[in-house]
Amino acid sequence: MIDLRFSEAELEARRDHLTTFIRERTAAAGVDDVVLGLSGGIDSTTVAYLAVEALGAEHVHGLVLPARVSSEDNMSDAERVARDLEISYDVFEVEPVIETLLEAYPAAEGDHEAVGNARARVRAVFNYLVANHDGRLVLGTGNRSEAAVGYFTKYGDGAVDCHPIGNLYKGQVRQLAASMGVPEDLVTKTPTAELWADQTDEDELGIDYDTLDSILATHIDGRLSKASTARLLEVDKETVEMVRGLYATSEHKRNVPPAPEPLE
Repeated sequence: MIDLRFSEAELEARRDHLTTFIRERTAAAGVDDVVLGLSGGIDSTTVAYLAVEALGAEHVHGLVLPARVSSEDNMSDAERVARDLEISYDVFEVEPVIETLLEAYPAAEGDHEAVGNARARVRAVFNYLVANHDGRLVLGTGNRSEAAVGYFTKYGDGAVDCHPIGNLYKGQVRQLAASMGVPEDLVTKTPTAELWADQTDEDELGIDYDTLDSILATHIDGRLSKASTARLLEVDKETVEMVRGLYATSEHKRNVPPAPEPLE
């Protein structure tokens, strides 16, 4: 794999750039405050730390949004982050809303993907319910690695006002988090979207993040061919092709819904 870590100077510059971005987006929206979902994972934790640095703890509100499949450890980590940062937060249960949806459409019962995506979309609804009521901006927690392969729910965790860490690969998010004082156990924690029981990101993706980051940097975002990327990274060409395929088929998630060209 290739080393995508920032130098100390680059890391400081990136941190300043991201906090400035958060301040600029809130100013452009005419608000002083932000809200974000806290999962206990490294992405939402890093965004929370950045938001507090950018705006102050009094302007950041967290939402802890457990569902039936959420582990107790992750939810306690989410509340721990809020307490460590001294930000206000609410806990809203997602599952009662999901149960109501399944009562209305029982055919989806047992469909892991459909119900899992519904959980992500319900969380987005809670984010915007609070944001609209309180006059806040919704901060996203998506990173470059997951966005590139479509590993997010359209109109779920992708439904936000801005993505502060959207240009960072997963490994770079971890490096930034560590530099900001995020506890090591959260920095090294196994990533999971917790959309269904025992789900982990890397198992679902079929590739570890170090490999994914390296393929994205050299082949998708870089100029190396599939064959050259496979040789450089010492991975199968099929793995590079898989990432290329995920990138291509998820393009619709990274763009606004299309409309036909106007008639002349």
